[in-house]
Amino acid sequence: MIAFESLPSPVLLQGDARVAYRDPAVLYHEATFHLFFTLVETEDDGRVFLYVATSRSTDLRTWSPPRRLTPKDRNLNFSSPGNIIHHGGNWMMCLQTYPRPNGEKYGNANARIFTMSSPDLEEWGTPRLLKVKGPGVPDADMGRMIDPYLVADKDQPGKWWCFYKQNGVSLSSSPDLENWTYSGHAEAGENACVIVDENEYVLFHSPQNGIGIKRSSDLQQWRDDGLFFLGQKQWPWAQGRLTAGFALDLRREPAVGKVLLFFHGSGPEDEQTCFDTHASIGLAWSDTMDDITTWNWPKKDRSS
Repeated sequence: MIAFESLPSPVLLQGDARVAYRDPAVLYHEATFHLFFTLVETEDDGRVFLYVATSRSTDLRTWSPPRRLTPKDRNLNFSSPGNIIHHGGNWMMCLQTYPRPNGEKYGNANARIFTMSSPDLEEWGTPRLLKVKGPGVPDADMGRMIDPYLVADKDQPGKWWCFYKQNGVSLSSSPDLENWTYSGHAEAGENACVIVDENEYVLFHSPQNGIGIKRSSDLQQWRDDGLFFLGQKQWPWAQGRLTAGFALDLRREPAVGKVLLFFHGSGPEDEQTCFDTHASIGLAWSDTMDDITTWNWPKKDRSS
């Protein structure tokens, strides 16, 4: 069993003035946590580059050195892995581009969403554009979109949904992860993460600060279950912003037995001030998703 109460800190990867860790996505496979995230690096000349990177752990305490998976290219800046699924004998990760070719603070209008595949979680292929607006919509007309997340339909085997940040959260459906049909949008923040709990879709999303939860039985009508901030008031490393919650439901996994929540925090300054620096990946957990107040973390009753 994972010794949650003995973990020394809620911080898994600590950012600083040169490196930021953002947008976690986690796969638990063969007793190993595979953590994927946005790695932001500021070089000596001040230029900033974004990568999708990975690190591994068997105990949530000790993590392998981050390893880059995507190229160094400010015209692309692959980042924000959404989640990792197994399909057709391969692993598939969804991710985004975040182009900042001229040193822009935020990704420009050419930001799009992609998938890339791996047979073994080690070697990853070339990213492929997700044409979530349909095959007849030119790439240039798809609009700025970020933060993809793939989820299997709970009622129709073989059907997939892609959530992504555009006009709130937008949804597209596919029978094969290749051919997509746009299906509308709903009011929500960024970094969508969707899991199924008791025949409902549970959407974790990030507004300006904090992590929100919405629920739906049909992906059409959503009810708001509130917003939570974990230990942000006591965490200088997250007091600028707490965001990008990724929920991993391992309640039926004997070695874990909980819902894990990975997220990133920026601070102590506001994230708008330190957007490319001082971002750290943190961890919380819960035995249930029934109530937003049930989350725990290392040293919960003390400053961390």
